[in-house]
Amino acid sequence: MKRGRRQAKAGAERKRSIKSGKQRRTELTVKRQERAAAEANRLADIEKTRREKLLAGGAITPVNREALSPNRSYDYPDFVKRGHYCGVLFSCVDCGKEELWTAGQQKWWYEVAKGDLWTTARRCRTCRRRKREDRDEARRIHLEGLARKKKNRPAQGDER
Repeated sequence: MKRGRRQAKAGAERKRSIKSGKQRRTELTVKRQERAAAEANRLADIEKTRREKLLAGGAITPVNREALSPNRSYDYPDFVKRGHYCGVLFSCVDCGKEELWTAGQQKWWYEVAKGDLWTTARRCRTCRRRKREDRDEARRIHLEGLARKKKNRPAQGDER
């Protein structure tokens, strides 16, 4: 019987590559690990270029861990694990308006103002301003009342 070239070539390869099941499994495992490592490197390169573009565009800001306030927790917030701040949408608790807490605002809050790492923005800019004005007004009224009370109170020796 005449065999074709393809069959003859396949037969020759089979003879050369006779291996035990253990050897074959080891080869397959190594190939899988190499493919996984190559894929991980490819994804890391993509993430690195994406992060560099975002940093250049100002959409994200890197975290300075030394500037953060002390954290007495077993874990860190996502932005610390990620290594950068990114804009976060939130709804105001007073008016319900949706607003963006930018990366720059987060950096100021956590690193300059030393805000707690587990806090986030809750009020929009206008509601924060209104709450601050209300608080200042209440403080002013309270201090005026104290001054009036002190002025109307007789001296200690004058009561009798």
